Amino acid sequence: MNKKQIVVGLVVVAIMGYLYSLPVKGLIKPKDTKSDKTTVMTANRKVASVTVDMVSATAKTAIGAALTAKINDLEGQLKNASGSDEQKLQQQLASQWDDVNQPAPAAFYYLALGRKENKLQDWLNAGNRFNDAYKLTQDTLTQPAFVTNAVEAFQSALKLKPESLEGKTGLGIAYVNGGAGPMQGISLLLDVVKQDPKNWNANLNLGMFAMKSGQYEKAVARFKTLLAQKQELEPSFYLAESYKQLGMKKEAIDAYQKCKEMMPDPVFGQRIDEYIKELKN
Repeated sequence: MNKKQIVVGLVVVAIMGYLYSLPVKGLIKPKDTKSDKTTVMTANRKVASVTVDMVSATAKTAIGAALTAKINDLEGQLKNASGSDEQKLQQQLASQWDDVNQPAPAAFYYLALGRKENKLQDWLNAGNRFNDAYKLTQDTLTQPAFVTNAVEAFQSALKLKPESLEGKTGLGIAYVNGGAGPMQGISLLLDVVKQDPKNWNANLNLGMFAMKSGQYEKAVARFKTLLAQKQELEPSFYLAESYKQLGMKKEAIDAYQKCKEMMPDPVFGQRIDEYIKELKN
C-alpha cells in the first residue's frame, strides 16, 4: 500500500468518527467554554506508560486473522533479534502496520528506529504516525503518550534539519494537541504557511483548530485554500461543517454533496443525507 492509500484510509476513519460523534440536529453549536480547561488538564496529566505491545494488541482486533498471524510471526522473530536484524524487523513491522492503516504501532517502531539510527525520515515517520494515532483515538489515557512521543520525534527531526517544514508542521500540531503550548504550536503552523502559503498539512490543521475554537470564518478560508489546489474529501467535509456552523445552509449542502461524490459509501452517504435533510428544513 502506498503513502497516498494510507492517508486516504486514515482520512476516512477520522471523518467517520467525527461524523458519528455529532448529532444531526442543532446546526449552530455554542462554543464550549470548558474545552480549553479540558485541554490543559490533559496536558498536565501524568503521561501513562504506553507500549508498542499495548497498541498492537488493540490494533490486531481491527485486522484479519491472516495479517495478525503474519505480524505475530515478525514480533516473535524480533524478540530474539539484535543489531541490523532487529532494525530490519522493526522496519518490516512498521510497514505492515502502515499497510493496514494502524498508525499507533507503526509509530512506536519508527520511534525505535529513530532512537537507534537518528535518521531524519524515521523521526518524521514516527512523529506523523503519533499525530495520526492521536487524531484517531478517543482514549484519553493514550493520547498524552502519543503527544509526548510526537514532540520527541519532531524535535529530533528538527535538530537534524532545522528548516524542515514537515518537522515544524508536525511539531506545531503536537503542541496544540498537547494543550501545554497551543499558541506556540499555532505560531509554528503560521510560520510554515508564511513560507509556503499552500502547505497542505499546515493549512488543514489550522482550519481544524479554527473550527475547534469556534472561528469558522477562518476555517472556511483555510479549507478553500486547500480545495483551490485539489478536491479532496477531508477539507471538503470540514468546509461543509464550517458552513453549517455559520448558518450558510446552501453552501453547506453543496459541500456535503461533493463529499458524497468523493466517497460513494452507502453508510457515509446515508449520514450525509440526514445532515442535508436537516439543513433543508
